[in-house]
Amino acid sequence: MKLNEKFMALGRNDEKALIAYVSAGDPDPESTINVVNALIKGGADIIELGIPFSDPIADGMTIQRASERALTSGMNTDIYFDICKQITADIPLVALTYYNIILQYGLNKFAKECSKSGIEGIIIPDLPVEESKAMLDACKDYKIDLIFMIAQTTTDDRMQKILEEAGGFIYLVSLLGVTGAREQLDIDANQLVERVKKKTGLPLCLGFGISKPSHVASAVGFGVEGVIVGSAIVDIIEKNIKNERKMLDELKDFVKRLKKNTKKIEVSRDA
Repeated sequence: MKLNEKFMALGRNDEKALIAYVSAGDPDPESTINVVNALIKGGADIIELGIPFSDPIADGMTIQRASERALTSGMNTDIYFDICKQITADIPLVALTYYNIILQYGLNKFAKECSKSGIEGIIIPDLPVEESKAMLDACKDYKIDLIFMIAQTTTDDRMQKILEEAGGFIYLVSLLGVTGAREQLDIDANQLVERVKKKTGLPLCLGFGISKPSHVASAVGFGVEGVIVGSAIVDIIEKNIKNERKMLDELKDFVKRLKKNTKKIEVSRDA
């Protein structure tokens, strides 16, 4: 399913997207399929599947450790695409990776493999819009959305450049700093949502620091079309590495609680 189709379908039900992030290969490539299936059973609408990288500049310690575990387990880009092909649920997959990985693999080859593997969008945190033409061209050739990030510090001029090129959805960075669970959602994120919403019709999805059902409820209240949760999910994986059954049950239950707050009639403020 294409990203725009998913957002349209959710919108018809007055529902917002829950986007769940995991690092492919954490704790090992074989377990990733089971992890993703647990997230889908819990109610995740879109899966953001990271390619582990040795220097993930946008990620906090939780996801850095996940990348280390994945790399230690033997993860590479070819195995990543094999994993994606084994996810058979009709749900959009989004790749998150750093540009060096794509450059080494080859831009056109990477976009082609994304298309063959069911990936509908790509997020590249360290690729500025000013240097994105080659990647944009490769994505357009294979009908892949290139998803850009907008932060509170993004200037109006730069935001306009991003909005002219972006596809799929806009990834709004809710706080200054790296990924990681936080106690409270940054109230300035509300202002960011209002600022960007005035300038685009693309879905807006809020990420970074969202780790509780109450955070999801707040983000939905800001008016976004989707909420991205990563580190809190990876924490569950890390805490249950030696007990996969318990890990999968906890992931499913956690995502189910998050998903409830993307539906207006079921919004709660559970911590």
